[in-house]
Amino acid sequence: MTYPVATPLSPSTRAPIPIRELLPWAVFFGVLMLVLLHFVGTEQGALTVFSGESVHEWVHDGRHLLGFPCH
Repeated sequence: MTYPVATPLSPSTRAPIPIRELLPWAVFFGVLMLVLLHFVGTEQGALTVFSGESVHEWVHDGRHLLGFPCH
């Protein structure tokens, strides 16, 4: 019984991503991370955006995990 032998493919060369195409995505994710850090770290404090305790309850464990005091 014979088995077919797979022939190796030629190595593909990938073109580097230009900085001009990468920069808008880096800025977007940087701003997104800052907004998330705000909600985890300071929401329901001095710089509150939403009233009530709902945001605090949603991010409560994340605050303790990241070392933010909330009590």
